[in-house]
Amino acid sequence: MRHVAEIPFTDPVYVPKESSSFTQFMMKFIRDERDIVFIQLIIKILLVIVPMAAFLYFSGMFSWWFAPVYLGINWAFFTPPYILMLHCTSHRPLFKREYDWMNKIIPWFLGPFFGETPETYFGHHMGMHHPENNLREDLSSTIEYQRDSFGDFMKYFLRFFTLGMIDLTNYFTRKKRFKLRRNTVLGELSWYTFVIAMSFVSWQATLVVFIIPFVFTRFMMMAGNWGQHAFVDADAPANCYRNSLTCIEVAYNKQCFNDGYHIIHHIKPAMHYTDMAKEFRENLDLYVKERAIVFEGIDFFMVWFFAMTHNYKALAKRFVRLDDSFKTEEEVIAFLKTRLARLPEEKLV
Repeated sequence: MRHVAEIPFTDPVYVPKESSSFTQFMMKFIRDERDIVFIQLIIKILLVIVPMAAFLYFSGMFSWWFAPVYLGINWAFFTPPYILMLHCTSHRPLFKREYDWMNKIIPWFLGPFFGETPETYFGHHMGMHHPENNLREDLSSTIEYQRDSFGDFMKYFLRFFTLGMIDLTNYFTRKKRFKLRRNTVLGELSWYTFVIAMSFVSWQATLVVFIIPFVFTRFMMMAGNWGQHAFVDADAPANCYRNSLTCIEVAYNKQCFNDGYHIIHHIKPAMHYTDMAKEFRENLDLYVKERAIVFEGIDFFMVWFFAMTHNYKALAKRFVRLDDSFKTEEEVIAFLKTRLARLPEEKLV
């Protein structure tokens, strides 16, 4: 439980440097030089994950022993950064307007290898989650749940997994967002059609390459969202400083483009990820004023796990003191428990 002033500043920021010939070439196509890391990630996926998936299909000698190797490499090294690349490029398109068709490569071609159905993420995140801000109309809202209850989390996840697309389609209809509804339904149905077709090529490979990642990713994304919005102030559930949290100085931020800075992401969704760590350090007074929750050295999935296992002590140890309001871990634990509680009916908005 360290004071923020004691914590070194190592989360990613942009450091200008002389552009390589590759970067100079790619700048003909991409909007922002800082996003060259996404091009590099796309190339790595094309060189590693796509050939490995093809091997499972077309080697003619599918072996179950290779499945955990493929899934392990995929999940350990590629799925987290891919999903956060999808997140960043949903907010800030990667390619220039004249090459807009290339912006479909990430969600449509690469997405299925990581359990993402085309257009669903964009529709859910951009068209629904951000506008609704974890309040009652947000289909991924946490406020009606006891957020340290695994039983409540499973109700939350199973609702999303079984009825999520129906709920999202109905939401877009209700809000008259017909283009988002069309694109989302088209992307989802395209994925199901593709997976059925590929099952006739090899059901074993399809299970490993597309179906297992689909289930895993949807579970982990809901666990991540639960962690991001686990702590909510019942007196100000619409306040982004009090319905979200920030995770600093954690390896996850380096792998996943500063995704831990979730408070500022809800306040300024278009902010480039390389600006987030600096923004946090420069505006600590606002975080103090709003009694924001900040953790050091853990990510949203760890927050979710500690909440599910009632390991409040682990959360308190990693709680960042922004001022001198909290003197002991017991005080922090009591405070965190108030933010984990289901909102009473009269405060649900």
